Amino acid sequence: MDREAQSNLVPTGPGGNEARSAPPKARRAGRRPTGAGFRLAQVGALGARLFAARIAPLGLTPAQSGLLRAIAREPGRSQNALAEHLAVRPSRLVVLIDELESTGLVERRRHHSDRRQRAVHLTDGGEEAMTRLVRASAAYEEELCRALSPEERDQLAELLGRIAADHDLPSGVHPGHADPDRC
Repeated sequence: MDREAQSNLVPTGPGGNEARSAPPKARRAGRRPTGAGFRLAQVGALGARLFAARIAPLGLTPAQSGLLRAIAREPGRSQNALAEHLAVRPSRLVVLIDELESTGLVERRRHHSDRRQRAVHLTDGGEEAMTRLVRASAAYEEELCRALSPEERDQLAELLGRIAADHDLPSGVHPGHADPDRC
């Protein structure tokens, strides 16, 4: 009997052995994944679903909410500057802005220093939507992290921030609207 076959035998009692059901490597390969990367992907997928459900009543998609936040943080940025900041193709950004403009949440104006550029601003309706979005985001975070204490949430955020920084992920930009080849 070769070594691998011998390693698959388990004692059954005095003088007897029987074969294991599978070699050790095969048994380990069948275990459920529990590593940090798997858990991040699992919780990330859950988080994306929960967030989308939380903001759906506001009439927003996650990509639109990210764009609204970017405009609110720095009103009057050009479409090109927004596309660069969000790592989105300009043609994709135009579609997002068109959607938000059609619902009365944003407006395009002439850029203050370059007449060829269009500056994007929140409307009064956009400001109201941001207030509701901030509340929905807080409720989402509470729901997602309810198993953690405030200190643990801070620690988790700090650890995830280190991972994001190590991979040069842009701060405050959700990957859901970024182009994969631009990240």
